[in-house]
Amino acid sequence: MWKDLKYLIAYLAPAAAFVGLYVKGYAAPGSIYVGFVLIPLLELFLPRTTANHEPEQEEQLLHTRFFDWLLYLNLPLVYGLLVYYFHVMTQDTTLSTFEKIGFVCSVGLVLGTSGINVAHELGHRKHGYERIIAKLLLMPSWYMHFIIEHNLGHHKWVATDKDPASSRMNEPVYVFWIRSVVGGYTNAWKLETQRLQREGFSFFSFRNEMLRFTIFQLTYLMALVWYFGWAVLPWAVLAGIFGFLMLESVNYIEHYGLRRQLLSSGHYEKVSLKHSWNSDHELGRIFLYELTRHSDHHYKASRKYQILRRFDESPQLPLGYPGSILLSLIPPLWFGLMNPRAKAYAKNE
Repeated sequence: MWKDLKYLIAYLAPAAAFVGLYVKGYAAPGSIYVGFVLIPLLELFLPRTTANHEPEQEEQLLHTRFFDWLLYLNLPLVYGLLVYYFHVMTQDTTLSTFEKIGFVCSVGLVLGTSGINVAHELGHRKHGYERIIAKLLLMPSWYMHFIIEHNLGHHKWVATDKDPASSRMNEPVYVFWIRSVVGGYTNAWKLETQRLQREGFSFFSFRNEMLRFTIFQLTYLMALVWYFGWAVLPWAVLAGIFGFLMLESVNYIEHYGLRRQLLSSGHYEKVSLKHSWNSDHELGRIFLYELTRHSDHHYKASRKYQILRRFDESPQLPLGYPGSILLSLIPPLWFGLMNPRAKAYAKNE
Protein backbone atom coordinates (compact mmCIF):
# COMPACT_ATOMS: atom_id res chain seq x y z
CA MET A 1 0.00 0.00 0.00
CA TRP A 2 2.76 2.45 0.91
CA LYS A 3 4.37 2.22 -2.50
CA ASP A 4 1.05 3.18 -4.08
CA LEU A 5 1.33 6.57 -2.40
CA LYS A 6 3.76 7.49 -5.17
CA TYR A 7 0.74 8.59 -7.21
CA LEU A 8 0.37 11.54 -4.86
CA ILE A 9 3.16 13.04 -6.97
CA ALA A 10 0.44 13.91 -9.48
CA TYR A 11 -0.88 16.46 -6.96
CA LEU A 12 2.38 18.41 -7.15
CA ALA A 13 1.08 20.34 -10.16
CA PRO A 14 -2.05 21.81 -8.52
CA ALA A 15 -0.14 22.30 -5.26
CA ALA A 16 2.59 24.27 -7.05
CA ALA A 17 -0.05 26.31 -8.88
CA PHE A 18 -1.70 27.23 -5.56
CA VAL A 19 1.68 28.23 -4.11
CA GLY A 20 2.48 30.34 -7.17
CA LEU A 21 -0.80 32.23 -6.89
CA TYR A 22 -0.18 32.88 -3.20
CA VAL A 23 3.52 33.79 -3.28
CA LYS A 24 3.43 35.55 -6.70
CA GLY A 25 6.63 37.00 -8.18
CA TYR A 26 8.99 34.41 -9.60
CA ALA A 27 6.85 31.64 -8.10
CA ALA A 28 3.94 32.54 -10.43
CA PRO A 29 4.52 29.74 -12.99
CA GLY A 30 4.39 27.18 -10.15
CA SER A 31 3.18 24.06 -11.95
CA ILE A 32 5.37 24.84 -14.97
CA TYR A 33 8.44 24.52 -12.76
CA VAL A 34 7.24 21.08 -11.67
CA GLY A 35 6.02 19.74 -15.01
CA PHE A 36 8.56 21.18 -17.41
CA VAL A 37 11.67 21.80 -15.31
CA LEU A 38 11.87 19.50 -12.29
CA ILE A 39 10.46 16.31 -13.82
CA PRO A 40 12.37 16.43 -17.16
CA LEU A 41 15.64 17.15 -15.32
CA LEU A 42 15.16 14.32 -12.83
CA GLU A 43 14.19 11.90 -15.59
CA LEU A 44 17.55 12.46 -17.25
CA PHE A 45 19.23 10.79 -14.27
CA LEU A 46 16.68 8.50 -12.65
CA PRO A 47 16.44 4.89 -13.87
CA ARG A 48 13.50 3.74 -15.94
CA THR A 49 11.10 1.08 -14.70
CA THR A 50 9.92 -1.73 -16.94
CA ALA A 51 8.29 -4.11 -14.48
CA ASN A 52 4.65 -5.16 -14.75
CA HIS A 53 2.41 -6.33 -11.93
CA GLU A 54 1.83 -10.02 -11.38
CA PRO A 55 -1.70 -11.23 -12.24
CA GLU A 56 -2.71 -11.57 -8.58
CA GLN A 57 -1.41 -8.05 -7.88
CA GLU A 58 -3.40 -6.72 -10.83
CA GLU A 59 -6.61 -8.17 -9.45
CA GLN A 60 -5.98 -6.58 -6.06
CA LEU A 61 -5.05 -3.19 -7.53
CA LEU A 62 -8.05 -3.25 -9.84
CA HIS A 63 -10.43 -3.31 -6.86
CA THR A 64 -8.53 -0.86 -4.64
CA ARG A 65 -10.68 2.25 -4.36
CA PHE A 66 -7.68 4.39 -3.38
CA PHE A 67 -6.76 4.71 -7.06
CA ASP A 68 -10.26 5.87 -7.99
CA TRP A 69 -10.36 8.48 -5.23
CA LEU A 70 -7.02 9.85 -6.40
CA LEU A 71 -8.82 10.72 -9.64
CA TYR A 72 -12.07 11.97 -8.10
CA LEU A 73 -10.27 14.42 -5.78
CA ASN A 74 -8.95 16.28 -8.80
CA LEU A 75 -12.45 17.73 -9.31
CA PRO A 76 -12.47 19.92 -6.16
CA LEU A 77 -8.76 20.65 -6.63
CA VAL A 78 -9.24 21.96 -10.16
CA TYR A 79 -12.28 24.07 -9.37
CA GLY A 80 -10.80 25.33 -6.11
CA LEU A 81 -7.69 26.41 -8.00
CA LEU A 82 -9.80 28.12 -10.66
CA VAL A 83 -11.75 30.15 -8.09
CA TYR A 84 -8.50 31.30 -6.45
CA TYR A 85 -6.96 32.08 -9.85
CA PHE A 86 -9.96 34.14 -10.98
CA HIS A 87 -9.98 36.00 -7.66
CA VAL A 88 -6.29 36.91 -7.92
CA MET A 89 -6.50 37.92 -11.58
CA THR A 90 -9.52 40.18 -11.09
CA GLN A 91 -8.74 41.67 -7.67
CA ASP A 92 -4.97 42.23 -7.62
CA THR A 93 -4.23 45.33 -9.71
CA THR A 94 -0.47 45.21 -8.99
CA LEU A 95 0.31 42.04 -10.96
CA SER A 96 3.19 42.25 -13.42
CA THR A 97 3.04 40.90 -16.96
CA PHE A 98 5.33 38.04 -15.92
CA GLU A 99 2.99 37.09 -13.08
CA LYS A 100 -0.09 37.16 -15.29
CA ILE A 101 1.54 34.99 -17.95
CA GLY A 102 2.90 32.68 -15.25
CA PHE A 103 -0.53 32.24 -13.67
CA VAL A 104 -2.19 31.52 -17.03
CA CYS A 105 0.39 28.88 -17.93
CA SER A 106 0.48 27.35 -14.45
CA VAL A 107 -3.30 27.03 -14.13
CA GLY A 108 -3.52 25.96 -17.77
CA LEU A 109 -1.08 23.12 -17.16
CA VAL A 110 -3.21 21.92 -14.25
CA LEU A 111 -6.29 22.04 -16.49
CA GLY A 112 -4.38 19.84 -18.94
CA THR A 113 -3.07 17.33 -16.39
CA SER A 114 -5.40 17.22 -13.39
CA GLY A 115 -8.27 18.22 -15.68
CA ILE A 116 -8.21 16.77 -19.19
CA ASN A 117 -5.83 13.90 -18.48
CA VAL A 118 -7.90 12.68 -15.53
CA ALA A 119 -11.07 13.20 -17.59
CA HIS A 120 -9.50 11.02 -20.27
CA GLU A 121 -9.13 8.18 -17.77
CA LEU A 122 -12.61 8.59 -16.28
CA GLY A 123 -14.22 9.08 -19.69
CA HIS A 124 -13.48 5.45 -20.49
CA ARG A 125 -15.24 4.20 -17.35
CA LYS A 126 -18.75 2.72 -17.41
CA HIS A 127 -20.17 4.30 -14.24
CA GLY A 128 -22.30 7.34 -14.98
CA TYR A 129 -20.93 9.40 -12.10
CA GLU A 130 -17.35 8.89 -13.34
CA ARG A 131 -18.30 10.13 -16.79
CA ILE A 132 -20.00 13.15 -15.21
CA ILE A 133 -16.79 13.96 -13.32
CA ALA A 134 -14.90 13.60 -16.61
CA LYS A 135 -17.18 16.10 -18.34
CA LEU A 136 -16.90 18.57 -15.46
CA LEU A 137 -13.11 18.35 -15.64
CA LEU A 138 -13.22 19.04 -19.39
CA MET A 139 -15.52 22.05 -19.12
CA PRO A 140 -12.98 24.71 -17.97
CA SER A 141 -10.82 23.88 -21.00
CA TRP A 142 -13.73 24.16 -23.45
CA TYR A 143 -13.10 20.53 -24.42
CA MET A 144 -16.23 18.61 -23.41
CA HIS A 145 -16.49 17.31 -26.99
CA PHE A 146 -13.27 15.37 -26.32
CA ILE A 147 -15.22 12.60 -24.59
CA ILE A 148 -17.04 11.92 -27.86
CA GLU A 149 -14.25 12.36 -30.37
CA HIS A 150 -11.61 10.57 -28.31
CA ASN A 151 -13.68 7.51 -27.43
CA LEU A 152 -15.48 7.06 -30.75
CA GLY A 153 -13.10 8.71 -33.22
CA HIS A 154 -9.51 8.61 -32.01
CA HIS A 155 -9.63 5.03 -30.72
CA LYS A 156 -11.10 3.86 -34.03
CA TRP A 157 -8.84 5.75 -36.43
CA VAL A 158 -5.64 6.13 -34.38
CA ALA A 159 -2.40 5.96 -36.36
CA THR A 160 -4.18 6.72 -39.66
CA ASP A 161 -4.64 9.95 -41.61
CA LYS A 162 -8.35 9.81 -40.75
CA ASP A 163 -7.49 10.68 -37.15
CA PRO A 164 -6.73 14.37 -36.58
CA ALA A 165 -5.11 13.50 -33.22
CA SER A 166 -2.41 11.28 -34.83
CA SER A 167 0.52 13.45 -35.90
CA ARG A 168 2.22 12.89 -39.22
CA MET A 169 5.90 12.59 -40.05
CA ASN A 170 7.53 16.03 -40.45
CA GLU A 171 4.41 17.81 -39.19
CA PRO A 172 5.39 20.63 -36.80
CA VAL A 173 3.53 20.60 -33.52
CA TYR A 174 2.15 24.09 -34.22
CA VAL A 175 0.50 22.90 -37.45
CA PHE A 176 -0.73 19.79 -35.66
CA TRP A 177 -2.39 21.88 -32.93
CA ILE A 178 -4.60 23.61 -35.50
CA ARG A 179 -5.42 20.44 -37.43
CA SER A 180 -6.19 18.41 -34.32
CA VAL A 181 -8.21 21.09 -32.51
CA VAL A 182 -10.37 21.89 -35.55
CA GLY A 183 -10.60 18.28 -36.75
CA GLY A 184 -11.45 16.92 -33.31
CA TYR A 185 -14.23 19.45 -32.79
CA THR A 186 -15.84 18.96 -36.20
CA ASN A 187 -15.54 15.18 -35.90
CA ALA A 188 -17.34 15.27 -32.55
CA TRP A 189 -20.29 17.05 -34.20
CA LYS A 190 -20.33 14.46 -37.01
CA LEU A 191 -20.20 11.53 -34.61
CA GLU A 192 -22.98 12.94 -32.44
CA THR A 193 -25.15 13.73 -35.47
CA GLN A 194 -24.72 10.16 -36.71
CA ARG A 195 -25.67 8.78 -33.29
CA LEU A 196 -28.83 10.88 -33.15
CA GLN A 197 -29.83 9.71 -36.63
CA ARG A 198 -29.30 6.05 -35.71
CA GLU A 199 -31.36 6.42 -32.55
CA GLY A 200 -34.10 8.44 -34.22
CA PHE A 201 -33.64 11.74 -32.36
CA SER A 202 -33.75 15.25 -33.77
CA PHE A 203 -30.54 17.24 -34.09
CA PHE A 204 -32.13 19.94 -31.95
CA SER A 205 -33.14 17.47 -29.25
CA PHE A 206 -31.67 17.87 -25.78
CA ARG A 207 -30.33 14.36 -26.43
CA ASN A 208 -27.69 16.08 -28.57
CA GLU A 209 -24.64 16.04 -26.29
CA MET A 210 -22.78 18.57 -28.39
CA LEU A 211 -25.61 21.06 -27.95
CA ARG A 212 -25.64 20.34 -24.22
CA PHE A 213 -21.88 20.76 -24.01
CA THR A 214 -22.14 24.13 -25.77
CA ILE A 215 -24.85 25.28 -23.36
CA PHE A 216 -22.93 24.06 -20.29
CA GLN A 217 -19.69 25.76 -21.34
CA LEU A 218 -21.40 29.06 -22.17
CA THR A 219 -23.31 28.91 -18.88
CA TYR A 220 -20.03 28.31 -17.03
CA LEU A 221 -18.52 31.33 -18.74
CA MET A 222 -21.55 33.54 -18.03
CA ALA A 223 -21.51 32.47 -14.38
CA LEU A 224 -17.86 33.55 -14.12
CA VAL A 225 -18.64 36.93 -15.69
CA TRP A 226 -21.65 37.38 -13.39
CA TYR A 227 -19.58 36.68 -10.26
CA PHE A 228 -16.13 38.08 -11.13
CA GLY A 229 -17.05 40.64 -13.77
CA TRP A 230 -16.01 40.95 -17.40
CA ALA A 231 -12.36 41.21 -16.36
CA VAL A 232 -12.33 37.44 -15.76
CA LEU A 233 -13.16 36.58 -19.37
CA PRO A 234 -9.68 36.66 -20.98
CA TRP A 235 -8.10 34.81 -18.07
CA ALA A 236 -10.70 32.03 -18.16
CA VAL A 237 -10.36 31.66 -21.93
CA LEU A 238 -6.55 31.75 -22.00
CA ALA A 239 -6.11 29.20 -19.20
CA GLY A 240 -8.55 26.86 -20.99
CA ILE A 241 -6.68 27.24 -24.29
CA PHE A 242 -3.37 26.47 -22.59
CA GLY A 243 -4.99 23.43 -21.03
CA PHE A 244 -6.23 21.90 -24.27
CA LEU A 245 -2.95 22.71 -26.03
CA MET A 246 -1.23 20.60 -23.36
CA LEU A 247 -3.54 17.74 -24.29
CA GLU A 248 -2.82 18.22 -27.98
CA SER A 249 0.92 18.30 -27.29
CA VAL A 250 0.59 14.91 -25.62
CA ASN A 251 -1.44 13.66 -28.60
CA TYR A 252 1.36 14.89 -30.85
CA ILE A 253 4.12 12.86 -29.21
CA GLU A 254 1.99 9.77 -28.54
CA HIS A 255 1.57 8.67 -32.16
CA TYR A 256 4.12 10.74 -34.10
CA GLY A 257 4.98 9.13 -37.43
CA LEU A 258 3.38 5.78 -36.57
CA ARG A 259 0.89 4.43 -39.10
CA ARG A 260 -1.31 1.38 -39.44
CA GLN A 261 -1.11 -0.37 -42.79
CA LEU A 262 -4.03 -0.21 -45.20
CA LEU A 263 -4.82 -3.82 -46.12
CA SER A 264 -5.88 -5.13 -49.53
CA SER A 265 -9.39 -5.47 -48.12
CA GLY A 266 -9.59 -1.69 -47.86
CA HIS A 267 -9.55 -1.81 -44.06
CA TYR A 268 -6.70 -0.77 -41.79
CA GLU A 269 -4.85 -3.35 -39.75
CA LYS A 270 -6.05 -3.63 -36.16
CA VAL A 271 -4.63 -1.25 -33.59
CA SER A 272 -1.76 -3.00 -31.86
CA LEU A 273 0.92 -2.39 -29.26
CA LYS A 274 3.20 -0.92 -31.94
CA HIS A 275 1.07 2.11 -32.75
CA SER A 276 1.82 4.36 -29.75
CA TRP A 277 4.99 5.86 -28.33
CA ASN A 278 5.55 4.91 -24.69
CA SER A 279 7.92 5.95 -21.93
CA ASP A 280 9.41 3.98 -19.04
CA HIS A 281 10.46 7.16 -17.19
CA GLU A 282 8.66 6.61 -13.91
CA LEU A 283 8.23 10.20 -12.72
CA GLY A 284 6.36 11.16 -15.87
CA ARG A 285 4.34 7.97 -15.66
CA ILE A 286 3.15 8.79 -12.14
CA PHE A 287 2.65 12.50 -12.87
CA LEU A 288 0.30 11.60 -15.75
CA TYR A 289 -1.42 8.61 -14.13
CA GLU A 290 0.41 6.06 -16.30
CA LEU A 291 -0.62 7.74 -19.55
CA THR A 292 2.87 6.97 -20.87
CA ARG A 293 2.02 3.27 -21.02
CA HIS A 294 -0.11 4.29 -23.94
CA SER A 295 0.04 1.18 -26.09
CA ASP A 296 -1.76 -0.88 -23.46
CA HIS A 297 -4.40 1.84 -23.17
CA HIS A 298 -5.16 1.54 -26.89
CA TYR A 299 -5.03 -2.23 -26.67
CA LYS A 300 -7.81 -2.13 -24.05
CA ALA A 301 -9.18 1.36 -23.35
CA SER A 302 -11.18 0.29 -20.30
CA ARG A 303 -8.07 -0.95 -18.49
CA LYS A 304 -7.53 1.19 -15.39
CA TYR A 305 -4.37 3.26 -15.15
CA GLN A 306 -2.91 1.46 -12.11
CA ILE A 307 -2.65 -1.86 -14.00
CA LEU A 308 -1.47 -0.69 -17.41
CA ARG A 309 1.37 -2.85 -18.72
CA ARG A 310 4.67 -2.34 -20.46
CA PHE A 311 5.47 -4.39 -23.62
CA ASP A 312 8.83 -4.88 -25.29
CA GLU A 313 7.33 -4.55 -28.77
CA SER A 314 5.94 -1.08 -28.06
CA PRO A 315 8.06 1.82 -29.35
CA GLN A 316 9.81 3.83 -26.65
CA LEU A 317 10.48 7.55 -26.60
CA PRO A 318 14.09 8.53 -25.80
CA LEU A 319 12.75 11.07 -23.28
CA GLY A 320 9.82 11.10 -20.89
CA TYR A 321 6.54 12.70 -21.95
CA PRO A 322 7.27 16.14 -20.37
CA GLY A 323 10.74 16.26 -21.91
CA SER A 324 9.38 15.10 -25.27
CA ILE A 325 6.75 17.86 -25.26
CA LEU A 326 9.46 20.47 -24.64
CA LEU A 327 11.58 19.07 -27.47
CA SER A 328 8.61 19.01 -29.86
CA LEU A 329 8.32 22.78 -29.48
CA ILE A 330 11.59 23.02 -31.46
CA PRO A 331 10.61 21.12 -34.64
CA PRO A 332 14.11 20.69 -36.17
CA LEU A 333 15.39 19.06 -32.97
CA TRP A 334 12.27 16.91 -32.67
CA PHE A 335 12.46 15.77 -36.30
CA GLY A 336 16.18 15.03 -35.95
CA LEU A 337 15.58 12.85 -32.90
CA MET A 338 12.31 11.14 -33.83
CA ASN A 339 12.26 10.75 -37.62
CA PRO A 340 15.05 8.13 -37.72
CA ARG A 341 13.35 6.23 -34.89
CA ALA A 342 9.93 6.30 -36.53
CA LYS A 343 11.34 5.25 -39.92
CA ALA A 344 13.45 2.46 -38.41
CA TYR A 345 10.51 1.18 -36.45
CA ALA A 346 8.27 1.19 -39.54
CA LYS A 347 10.97 -0.62 -41.54
CA ASN A 348 11.43 -3.29 -38.89
CA GLU A 349 7.70 -3.87 -38.68
